[in-house]
Amino acid sequence: MQSTFFSVGLLACLASMVSATALTYKIQANEKACFYASPDKVGSKIAFYFAVQSGGSFDINYEVTGPGDMVILDGEKERQGDFVFTANQVGDYKFCFDNDMSTYSEKFVDFEITVEDEARAQLPSKQGSTPEQTSALEESIYKVSGQLSTISRNQKYFRTRENRNFSTVRSTEGRIVNFSLIQCCMMVCMGALQVFVVRFFFQGARKGYV
Repeated sequence: MQSTFFSVGLLACLASMVSATALTYKIQANEKACFYASPDKVGSKIAFYFAVQSGGSFDINYEVTGPGDMVILDGEKERQGDFVFTANQVGDYKFCFDNDMSTYSEKFVDFEITVEDEARAQLPSKQGSTPEQTSALEESIYKVSGQLSTISRNQKYFRTRENRNFSTVRSTEGRIVNFSLIQCCMMVCMGALQVFVVRFFFQGARKGYV
């Protein structure tokens, strides 16, 4: 029981060292949306992940700037991205998405901004435990944390693939329906044209006999 409380305490300290924001945002055509993160310490790690879930060609322009409007990352017509960089200055970091390439298509973008301090939590040792046992438990929890992060990113990747494939299926279904309607209209027009031609021939034949 005491070991469980110790593990929970370590996880709580790890959580307090990480600040994360995960959102899904709908960007209208010709819209530019910006979001901010403010690390408290120099040397903090900032992770930035985004993926276009639906809309248009599943692409978006993005730009990441630091204090003083210094461009850190940028890209055009990207479908998704996963970046980690070090905050060399304390201040506001701006993460912008730009949908100016679309004239009418709105897009849904999943993104996550995480600010993490590199320093590890220092917890008091439990009574009766050796430093080696405490260190082994900490390493195990850090490994579990890393594996959970990997699983979370894999889930986001598969979710993005599922949404894109579903959008492709809907688009293909719509095209098939439209093509079927056009084909039916063409068949009706061809039938009407054939009836008109046959009637024209018979009417001409009757005039010849008269």
